[in-house]
Amino acid sequence: MKEYGSNVQKLADHIVKMEDKAKRNLYAHILIELMRQIHPNMRDNQDYTNKLWDDLYIISGFQLDVDSPFPPPSKESLGKQPLKVAYNQQNLMYRHYGRNIDLLLEKAIQTENKEDKLAFVSYIFRLMRSFFNTWNKDNPEDNVLLVQLAQLSKGQLTEEIDYIRANGPVDAAPKDRNNNNQERNRGNHVGGGGFKAQPNQHAERQGGNSQGNPNNRNRPNNKFAGRNNNNGNNNNNRNNRKKPGI
Repeated sequence: MKEYGSNVQKLADHIVKMEDKAKRNLYAHILIELMRQIHPNMRDNQDYTNKLWDDLYIISGFQLDVDSPFPPPSKESLGKQPLKVAYNQQNLMYRHYGRNIDLLLEKAIQTENKEDKLAFVSYIFRLMRSFFNTWNKDNPEDNVLLVQLAQLSKGQLTEEIDYIRANGPVDAAPKDRNNNNQERNRGNHVGGGGFKAQPNQHAERQGGNSQGNPNNRNRPNNKFAGRNNNNGNNNNNRNNRKKPGI
């Protein structure tokens, strides 16, 4: 193996010719440490030690007889070709949009609510524009995208496409529109009588005391008013005491 150099190859051949197995084991472990120092950048690999022993067996031509912590690799796996990745056989009309656009259109066709359906198609329309800009580095006209959208949907979204052609796409996505509807419904329940606002208990107590008890009508609202009146009387009494002849 070229990445280890000719000296490692010579040392591996020398270890194979040793008759004492204990000596072979010792020298094999020393050689593994030498191979580890030659490639220190490979230590982050999880199977790094296993790879070093596999490389040593390959360098020795699978003739090394030592007690290694890992079993030797098979000769058949050495020259085995990797499996081929199957090419995508899906028939895409416009490949720069990908398969996800077709899946989204199928979901939009199955949507029953008309407002959600229009929001869904508007979202797909804006998504197609972003894909078109990324692929062609150009800003397409709305009519071009709408024609392609009609072809991809096979004429099953004619009403929504005509609306977008006349008025433009709606701003809210289906998810955002549903959230706005829920907030509106909550507001209608609160304002429309679904939930009655809880009155202020403190205000009711004050109102009930003032209305129910006629003696409380002239009572001052300021809780410190009584104290201020008492302080005023006390001050007058003090001044009267200081006057001579009294």
